[in-house]
Amino acid sequence: MTTVEPVVADAEAVPPAVRRPALDPATPTRGRRPSKLFGIRTTIAPGWRIGFGLLGVATVFAVWFWGAGSGSAIIPTPLASWNAFTKMVGDGSFQTDLWASAQRVAIGYAISMAIGVVLGVAIGTFATVEAFFEPQIGFLRYIPAPALLPLFLLLLGFDETPKIWLIVVGTVFYNVLMTADVARNVPREMLNASYTLGASRWTVVRRVILPHSLPGIIDVARINLAAAWSMLVVAELLGAKAGLAYTINLSQRFRAVDVMFALLIVFGVIGILSDVALRRLRWLVSPWARS
Repeated sequence: MTTVEPVVADAEAVPPAVRRPALDPATPTRGRRPSKLFGIRTTIAPGWRIGFGLLGVATVFAVWFWGAGSGSAIIPTPLASWNAFTKMVGDGSFQTDLWASAQRVAIGYAISMAIGVVLGVAIGTFATVEAFFEPQIGFLRYIPAPALLPLFLLLLGFDETPKIWLIVVGTVFYNVLMTADVARNVPREMLNASYTLGASRWTVVRRVILPHSLPGIIDVARINLAAAWSMLVVAELLGAKAGLAYTINLSQRFRAVDVMFALLIVFGVIGILSDVALRRLRWLVSPWARS
């Protein structure tokens, strides 16, 4: 029985251009260690994150103090805005305006999200549904929603209905298209594996596409909620008797800039709280998708 001896190449026989240079421990390797704070897509410690967040808030207030102290008669001081806010809370007008605006946004955006989820998942799942709705959505989504407000007032009157439907029309196309993209991102391997295991078409939609798309749908709701509040501002400019944007418009007429600034801060606080709440909801319903 013959044995095959391994062939060992002679190092001297290898051309110099092909040889790999030996790594010297003293020689620095190529590249740099990524920065802990400013590296690309690096994570930072919670303490640093909180510190940078507080620094950002302090910067905003510093600019505000500077603008109010520069002699401008338009920009009020933070203290004046706080006093205006406490006065509105004391007489109950703030609670009335907040409740009126919150109701309009909640109802209108709930309708928009319901349409967006159903239609968006269908468009992102079935090519025939996409082919049917694509020209309609492509045409309608370029019509400015605020331009429809006079038409809504003529057709629906001056009560809450036109305001709610302006919020629906102003956000529904974003919700539909973004939800469709989320449904399209379900991996093809998961669908093929489900069919291989004998799942029906509707089982795949219910047990694979919807659960996998849920965190993305919550992100869609979180991102487009700002558009709902923007549509609310337009809706309350006409035909409203109460609301945050209605009070801002009323304050502009009487040059009550402290009230205007106070309510603008309220809008920002509402945005932050809703954003944090929807992020938390995303983590709770889909812990596997935390990032």
